[in-house]
Amino acid sequence: MSVVNLNKARKAKTKSAEKAQADENAVRFGRTKAERVLDAANLALSRNRLDQHKFEDE
Repeated sequence: MSVVNLNKARKAKTKSAEKAQADENAVRFGRTKAERVLDAANLALSRNRLDQHKFEDE
């Protein structure tokens, strides 16, 4: 029979549970950097296009 440090076991269990939650959140909410950059570029392009269609007196 081996001796188990209960404090280390508790911390390891907590760490693995937090890692699992982080992985789940990354799948559910996460987007890659390329997706964020692409969305930002499309938003800037559409805002620029909208500004070009505005009249000067508005």
